[in-house]
Amino acid sequence: MEIIPSYNSIFITYDIFKYDYEEIKQKLQDSIDLTKTDKEDEKIVQIDVYYGTEVALDLESMAEKTSLNIEEIIEIHSNKLYDVYAIGFLPGFAYLASVDKKIAMPRLSSPRKVIPKGSVAIADTQTAVYPQNSPGGWNIIGRTTMELFDKKLDSLSPLSVGNKVKFNPISKEEFLKQGGVL
Repeated sequence: MEIIPSYNSIFITYDIFKYDYEEIKQKLQDSIDLTKTDKEDEKIVQIDVYYGTEVALDLESMAEKTSLNIEEIIEIHSNKLYDVYAIGFLPGFAYLASVDKKIAMPRLSSPRKVIPKGSVAIADTQTAVYPQNSPGGWNIIGRTTMELFDKKLDSLSPLSVGNKVKFNPISKEEFLKQGGVL
């Protein structure tokens, strides 16, 4: 009836009058190939990010806390492929992991009432993009113009569990050209 994947588990609801637990378990095991190494099916989603301090509300404080400069934080964040582990909290909010431990940050001690749509953030060893204006307690390090929640898409988001995400730094001029707002 419903399948909800998460980091290391899957929640399945089914009609107990139609299916047997062992039957469902076997179908699931048959469909999962943990030895699969074919990267052709792997979708990599490119996300342009402006890491300017006008939109990166926590980038300067992260630099102080990590003893890295802003450019190093941007380089570390953007030089990695992140796995989409789960989508939740908000439609289109993809939990991406794993952030390099050098830039991992705890959540803010007091969440903000409004995080602007498109904000790229870090919390612990995860990174994400806020798909719409919402409250939140993650450290904001940049902003994208990419739509991560789209009612026109069947899946509501261009991201799905199992995808990879690559963040690409862009200039302020490119950000504004793409429709970005400071």
